[in-house]
Amino acid sequence: MKVTLIGLGRMGSAMAPNLIKAGHSLTVFNRTRSRSEPFAKMGAAVAETVGAATSGAEVVITLLADDQAVESVVFSADGILQQLPRDAIHVSMSTISVALSRRLAEAHDERGQQYLAVPVFGRPEAAAAAKLFVVAGGPAPAIARCLPLFEAIGQKTLMVGEDAPSANVVKLTGNFLITTVIEGLAESVALARKQGVDPRVLMEVLTGSLFSAPVYQTYGRMIATDNFEPVGFRMPLGLKDNRLLMAAAEEAAVPMPMASLIHDRFLSAIAQGMEEADWSAIARLSLRNAGL
Repeated sequence: MKVTLIGLGRMGSAMAPNLIKAGHSLTVFNRTRSRSEPFAKMGAAVAETVGAATSGAEVVITLLADDQAVESVVFSADGILQQLPRDAIHVSMSTISVALSRRLAEAHDERGQQYLAVPVFGRPEAAAAAKLFVVAGGPAPAIARCLPLFEAIGQKTLMVGEDAPSANVVKLTGNFLITTVIEGLAESVALARKQGVDPRVLMEVLTGSLFSAPVYQTYGRMIATDNFEPVGFRMPLGLKDNRLLMAAAEEAAVPMPMASLIHDRFLSAIAQGMEEADWSAIARLSLRNAGL
């Protein structure tokens, strides 16, 4: 397929080689052009503008940091909405607000284009290994057309329905649950350490019995060893996702007191100089509060 990938941050850069290896004709665009150059050596075309990247594509994937970045490449005068061919597909893999996802679905529909919301679960290392979990929302025929792309980057595609923004709801709730796991692990490790239990032993027991899911294994190891490198997902992005979750909850009149707690954790961590740290480093706040 003729595929364009817009956004070569940690996730986009990890996914692009897998699309090339799968035999797709890939064009890449990134605002900072130097990030595109390694992929030119792999066989990708490098576009100079969003319009040039979009005009001949069958599928355009956006993988950008936030609502503002997505809006700028979609709704600008030379953006995706203006340049995407009729019946071509915009696959939004960014973690964006439910409200913007609705707006994108409506705007593309008015122009005879297809829109899918397809956020993914997994850190950059999972993206590089093509082990992402792909969450797809939107019209079933468009999802079917894109399945070869999803299979190239992920280990499993989970379809959530014809309403594209429902995938964004799933993504935001998933990220919220990850943060509650991080918080719970941090408090548990703090207790174990103050009671003289080796936190590594604690994690071996917990992840070897009741909590064997990868999210507990990955973050449990990071927290038990107080090692939050390499950074997979920066603290401000965690705060951004938390804000999007709370906005969706407010719109639907759903109280989420745990989300409010996590919001304050992110703010405290950033205020204490952890802006460039991995989002799981909020665990250090629980350790500090326990005098560790």
